[in-house]
Amino acid sequence: MSHSSFPRATTAGLTFRPITKDDQSLLATIYAGTRAAEMELVDWDEAQKEAFLQSQFAAQHQYYMDHYRDARFEMLLYKDQPIGRLYVDRGPHDIRIIDIALLPEQRNHGFGTCLLQDLLEEARQAGQTVSIHVEQTNPALTLYHRLGFTPIEEQAVYLLMEWNPALEAVPPADS
Repeated sequence: MSHSSFPRATTAGLTFRPITKDDQSLLATIYAGTRAAEMELVDWDEAQKEAFLQSQFAAQHQYYMDHYRDARFEMLLYKDQPIGRLYVDRGPHDIRIIDIALLPEQRNHGFGTCLLQDLLEEARQAGQTVSIHVEQTNPALTLYHRLGFTPIEEQAVYLLMEWNPALEAVPPADS
């Protein structure tokens, strides 16, 4: 797949569209879903949690917009309904997954695996690596390891993980 054509559709039937200003509330909800387990551990009322999550989402969103100006920021759609986000920066040698997140109810249906396999195939064809920062406590680490990502650097609570086509074959798509 070429940079200009990916992503349009995946083998799981997902489609994509650029994020818009109208998506901010949904993007904040998707972000909050990634922090739900963490929020269960704090002794804050719901208003405090909401304010914290909104503040953190706004800071993260602004950081991504400022630091990845050439990236693609896209909503993931399944049957024309938004189910998550995929932010990808394609460089000359590396496809950087800035963020991949699904609504909690859309997890564990194979969408993440499919998205990653499609990105790995794109990278394999282009002779590029794929990299992503993952929190060391993120349950998705199992998925990244299963798909052949390896940690290449530890950065505080994050691991910089990389998939290299010279070292790994693209796992076959799930049947």
